[in-house]
Amino acid sequence: MAGAFAKLGNDLYTGARSVPFVGARRIWYSIAIALMLLAVATPFIRGGGDFGAGFNFGIEFRGGSQFQVLEIDTQGADSTELQDRAEEAVQSVVPNAVVRSSTLGDDAVRAQTDQLEEAEQREVRQALADEFSVDIDDVSASFIGATWGADVTGQALWGLAIFLGLAAIVLGIYFRTWKMSLAALIALAHDLVITVGVYAATGFEITPAAVIGFLTILGFSLYDTVVVFDKIRENTSEMGSESTRTFGETVNWAANQTLVRSINTGVVAALPVAAILFIGSFLLGADTLRDISLALLVGTIIGTYSTPFIAAPLYADLRHGEEEIKRGDKRTLALREKAVAA
Repeated sequence: MAGAFAKLGNDLYTGARSVPFVGARRIWYSIAIALMLLAVATPFIRGGGDFGAGFNFGIEFRGGSQFQVLEIDTQGADSTELQDRAEEAVQSVVPNAVVRSSTLGDDAVRAQTDQLEEAEQREVRQALADEFSVDIDDVSASFIGATWGADVTGQALWGLAIFLGLAAIVLGIYFRTWKMSLAALIALAHDLVITVGVYAATGFEITPAAVIGFLTILGFSLYDTVVVFDKIRENTSEMGSESTRTFGETVNWAANQTLVRSINTGVVAALPVAAILFIGSFLLGADTLRDISLALLVGTIIGTYSTPFIAAPLYADLRHGEEEIKRGDKRTLALREKAVAA
């Protein structure tokens, strides 16, 4: 298996085999557009026409009441049972409340719900204390206002805008061409939209930890794109009057040469993140681990795929209309026809 993979990598590097990233770009563009439309439509459908309602925002974004029960004697109960007991305790006071619960470590549980009146908060604290047989002082209650949540949302959007702005400037300076910068940013937008769509489809909570995950995957996606674009720049700079490849074929060759490296990097990055997601979701019930690891896992997979399938063909398309490129391609095709005729 390892030998076959190594041979495949060698064939891709030398050009003996080739994946048609540029040649079949219309297929890859169609798939990307379909996935992005689905990602945008999902929250509309889940929210009944309200885009924002289609996401499961954490209490930090929407505001609400939060309760934490500490020093619980779990007596062998698993995290699901503890969460169910917490939800039932809250709903015994507020029957129609939508409760989100999670365990914290080995002996604590957290319950979040919409904003409650002060009297209701006191009753919920007492109900939780009775349910878990702890002193009421071991049940803390806090309230996060909608204004604070709006501030967090605004800061998250500002952080994203600043990140994209700085990335565009740095990429433009590094590659000395805005076309590589534009292709990389479109691939980034593709990664972000699909990752957010996965959150809407799965109903996972969007918390500050998830936002950190979103920003992290943008960094990973950019890193992968920069490595591939470096190879594209190296190959295209060596094109001369005797070149046997057109500009698009040279871009495609560079994407193939770096394909195995991109896959290896993606797998190495995705495996520990998948382990964290499994442990956070099923073993520990740790929400923060789960929130950040889902964004990282989806983003790593999408980011690895988007560089050769989206960013590289886009760059070839953006340069395709340049006079110098057209003259070079025409010369290469003429030499090829001449060689075939001989």
